[in-house]
Amino acid sequence: MSLRSNDRQWGSVAKTFHWIIALAILGNGTFGLLMDEASSPMQKINWLALHKSIGLTVLALFLLRVLWRLGDRRPPEEPAPRWQQLAAHLTHGVLYLLIAAIPLSGWWFNSVTGKPLQWFKLFNVPALAAKNDDLTHFAQGLHEYLFWFLILVLVAHVGAALKHHVFDRDNVLRRMLPFSRPHNDSTPRGNS
Repeated sequence: MSLRSNDRQWGSVAKTFHWIIALAILGNGTFGLLMDEASSPMQKINWLALHKSIGLTVLALFLLRVLWRLGDRRPPEEPAPRWQQLAAHLTHGVLYLLIAAIPLSGWWFNSVTGKPLQWFKLFNVPALAAKNDDLTHFAQGLHEYLFWFLILVLVAHVGAALKHHVFDRDNVLRRMLPFSRPHNDSTPRGNS
C-alpha cells in the first residue's frame, strides 16, 4: 500500500491518521466520562492529567492530518446521489470542526479554571485565557456538549459507511479500512 492516496483508495498515512485519531477520541471521551469512578482524589487528578494530555495529542495529530491532507490527493468519490455526496461533505466538515473544537474547548476550560496544563508531565502548555470563575461552568458544559454532538455525528458517519459497505457494496468503507483493497470497478454490487 502506498503512503499517499491514489485513484483507488486512501494512502496509509491518511488511513493511519484517521484510525488513530478516531480511537484516541473515543477512548479519551470514554475515559473522561469514567473519571468520576476514580478510587481516590489523587487517582482522579492523575486520570484528568492523562485525559488532558491525550486531548492535546489529538489536537496535534489533527493539525498534522490537515497538513498532510493539503498535500495529498483525494480518491475520486464513489458514484452516489447528489444528496448523499452533499451529506458526506457536510458530515466530514462538521467532524473536522469538532475534532479541533473539543480539545480546544478542553484547553480553554482548563485555562479558565486557572490550573496548570502539562503534556504528559514533559512540559507546560500555556493557557488560552486568564482564570475566570464566571466562565468555568460554561466552559465545562461546552466541552461536554461538543463531545456528545460529536457522538451524534459519528453515529451518522459510521452508519453511512456501513450502509455503503453492507447494502451498496461499494468501496466507500473499503478505501479507508486498513489492509483492505477496493473492488476493481466502482459499480455498486447490491444493485446489479
